[in-house]
Amino acid sequence: MIHEVDEAIRTLMNGARIGGAGVELAFDAPTKEWTSRRTTPTLDFYLYDIREELEPSAAGSQGEREIDATIPEWPPPPRYFRLSYLGAAWTQRPEDEHRLLSGVLGLFSVLNRLPPSVMTGSLAELGLPAFVAIARPPADDRRVPEVWSALGGDLKPSLDLVITAPMAPEAAAASAGLVLEPPEAV
Repeated sequence: MIHEVDEAIRTLMNGARIGGAGVELAFDAPTKEWTSRRTTPTLDFYLYDIREELEPSAAGSQGEREIDATIPEWPPPPRYFRLSYLGAAWTQRPEDEHRLLSGVLGLFSVLNRLPPSVMTGSLAELGLPAFVAIARPPADDRRVPEVWSALGGDLKPSLDLVITAPMAPEAAAASAGLVLEPPEAV
């Protein structure tokens, strides 16, 4: 499900063309080594926190009725998870970074849910909403400056993008596929 949310963000960003065709989109940890290799304007959405959202899953589930109106099985409801991304821009000038962040803020602030057109895989199959929140204060135990210092980077303007997405119980139990690509050379 996480990779499907990443892909939904990528699809939204590519469709909005924030900053034009020359802006790279990344999902990397913005470490000092990573930032030193930036040669093109880049928008980065680093997934820094994953937590279960307990409220939506408390709504219950629908039983599957047989023809005789009995409910032979009561499947558990999907579970919702909050995926928190640190969104930041890298360019040569702070003004350009601010313009890029303004574009990201504008794109996500008009959404309260991911559009169905950008949802793929299990997200699309479930047919349930994935909620969007941007630039809201993080939980008390998650401070953005602490994220920057944990990454070894300098504090810079950033947006906290939170997507709260459902995961079907059977998807949660399934194992992830093997990673078949070698690590990137640094």
